[in-house]
Amino acid sequence: MRCALTLAYNGTSYLGSQTQTQTSNTILGQLQIVLKKLGIDEKVIASGRTDKGVHATAQVCHLDLPKHWVDLVKLKRVVNSMLPTAIQVRSVKEVDESFHARYSAKKRVYRYIIKASDSNPFESDFIAFYKDANFQTLNKNIKLFIGEHDFAYFMKSGSDINSTIRVIYSAYAYKHNGLIILRFEANGFLRAQIRLMVGALLKLNAEEIQAQLTLKKKHNVKLADCNGLYLSKINY
Repeated sequence: MRCALTLAYNGTSYLGSQTQTQTSNTILGQLQIVLKKLGIDEKVIASGRTDKGVHATAQVCHLDLPKHWVDLVKLKRVVNSMLPTAIQVRSVKEVDESFHARYSAKKRVYRYIIKASDSNPFESDFIAFYKDANFQTLNKNIKLFIGEHDFAYFMKSGSDINSTIRVIYSAYAYKHNGLIILRFEANGFLRAQIRLMVGALLKLNAEEIQAQLTLKKKHNVKLADCNGLYLSKINY
């Protein structure tokens, strides 16, 4: 039986979501350890990777269960009891054998959380602090990213991809409880694309962003802090 798992996690202490050969200190690395103890050896496939320190409220994965696991309610309960508290299985459901967490995904939604103030130790793992962040400027310039673009200047090198063209369906900023939230919805994102776009929004003016987006000039843009980024939703 193929099942889809929805995960929420605090990525602060983990080296990203994907399994790695040199360490088990990743989100899926920890999940695979638990599943193996339950007699589940199949590899878990995620909708995409999140980098070190990045969080998720709804990461979707799939795996094929052995025949002795048919009670998905029990599976969720047992796995959660064994996982570190920073990782939680929010749901487990049976899906069609053709379902693929990555390739079946139609849209992906990320949110980036900013607080325009000095940092504090109680929120620093979950919010990016940029004292000079201006809501009006962010909300105006973020719309430059909407549409189909070649994001070659908004990605980390070393990515194994066939195309750097992505479609951003919506991008906007809003306020919530004293925070500035940047929301991006697209058919997919390149490696570190969102953090580079946020970095550009924080440091560049509209003309500079447009020049980089149209591949006319690449500005030196620093990655926005990882702790403000959340994978929020996967649409199938």
